[in-house]
Amino acid sequence: MTFEWSAIWDAFPSLMEGARMTIKITLLGLIGGTLIGFLSGVVTTYVRVAISWRSVLIAIAAVAVIVLVLQLTSWFADTYLDFVPDYVWTALKILILLAVAWRFPAYLPRALSFLAQLYILVIRGTPIVVQVMFIYFALPLIAGWRIDAVMAAIFTLMINSGAYIAEIVRGALQSVPKGLKEAGEAMGLPFWKILAYIIGPVALRRMIPAMGNQCIISLKDSSLFIVIGVAELTRQGQEIIAANFRSVEIWGAVAVIYLILTGFIALTLKFIENRTQIV
Repeated sequence: MTFEWSAIWDAFPSLMEGARMTIKITLLGLIGGTLIGFLSGVVTTYVRVAISWRSVLIAIAAVAVIVLVLQLTSWFADTYLDFVPDYVWTALKILILLAVAWRFPAYLPRALSFLAQLYILVIRGTPIVVQVMFIYFALPLIAGWRIDAVMAAIFTLMINSGAYIAEIVRGALQSVPKGLKEAGEAMGLPFWKILAYIIGPVALRRMIPAMGNQCIISLKDSSLFIVIGVAELTRQGQEIIAANFRSVEIWGAVAVIYLILTGFIALTLKFIENRTQIV
């Protein structure tokens, strides 16, 4: 068997197109995942809510009551008040939720912490392939929301990376000495200033290595979206091989491209580590 460089050269434009799609999915997914993970990590760190069978049963009962009330409201509206526009009912539901949150403000952080912990538990406990298949195939049947394959891939990577980033953020925040938080409180600073100017910079330096690892994992996980037909790098390589049967050359080129991308991420984070002087 001879190694034909011409096969790689002919496939180069398609491989670059797949690489651009891979970068797009990874970048957007990590941006959203970082936002979700940061918020979830902060809530689960500073609002302690133990997950037990009792709390899970109470949460299930609360969700069941809310769903039942919404179903009864929809039935009543469709039966007796069908002349009222849908946007009015939507606005009314939002106002009811805001009123409940305003009436019971002390329970809102605890509810958010519980939901964040449940989200992390579910996402970390299921494979990313199952998640993307559920979002792309099952969600339209359940909720009637139909999204294209690329958006399904981005959203899946967003919620998947967000769960892992939340634990990275929580670990970094917990590693910061408690004396820094107490010093900020003694100065009379609000919590968001303590987090942004005192705890945050220290925790950020400590989470950089783990965040770099998560970026590389998310980049490689994007190859799994081949199952829903996303035209990322692995999918492009598969289609090229189906046309020219040069699997050694094409898969070798795909591997080198992934290695270049992950190497760029690793070197960039090493540079950031050196600049921030991680301790």
